[in-house]
Amino acid sequence: MKKVLKIVVDVLSWIILAIALLVTILVFSSGRNNGVANLFGFIPMSVESDSMKPTFSQGDLIICREVDDVMQLQENDVITFWTIIEGKKVRNTHRIVAVNDAGSTRSFVTRGDNNPLDDETPVYGGDIIGKWTNTRLAGLGAVMNFLRTKTGFFICILIPMAIFFLIELYKFIVTLIEVKSSKAPELDEEEIKRRAIEEYLAAQKQNGGEDGSAEAAQPAADDTKEDTAPEDTSGGDPA
Repeated sequence: MKKVLKIVVDVLSWIILAIALLVTILVFSSGRNNGVANLFGFIPMSVESDSMKPTFSQGDLIICREVDDVMQLQENDVITFWTIIEGKKVRNTHRIVAVNDAGSTRSFVTRGDNNPLDDETPVYGGDIIGKWTNTRLAGLGAVMNFLRTKTGFFICILIPMAIFFLIELYKFIVTLIEVKSSKAPELDEEEIKRRAIEEYLAAQKQNGGEDGSAEAAQPAADDTKEDTAPEDTSGGDPA
């Protein structure tokens, strides 16, 4: 059970880290591109008003995709584009209600699903940011807006990432200590074996020396007996 819990915690930690890294990439990407994040051609957008309600609402997160050819856009597509509202250049996401072709130039008439009138300014190809992919994540737009602030980035991104790396560092140190502890008995055992072999060889050498001394003593004793044998004193004449 403890092992399973550890695996679950590790998996959740890596998921949180992956999400934090993804959000970090999106935040920095949007900061370099006038607030428009782009991840492999996909563009997450925070909905800032209820002009498209009930299709999506303020605070939702929608996913758009880059448009390679504006000629492929048609009526009823939902597009995100740059426009001027109250003298400011802002992003807007509305539905195409009409397409105007004037030779090589194409423009689009747009209107919010919740608006009674068409937008005053037509949209040209150079103003288009992307086309909505029909993907909507309710409420996540407000979260993204909060993460773009310094406070939100610090609380939701930097702190979790710091905690994750501290946990991994702690696990690495514990593992290192365990490895060193497991190696210590092995070293002691090797030392014991080495000493036992040395003592055995020393004993064998000593026994070999004693056996050699005994063998050398035996011939010396025989030689002594031969030298001290009694002489013949009978004094008899030879026959």
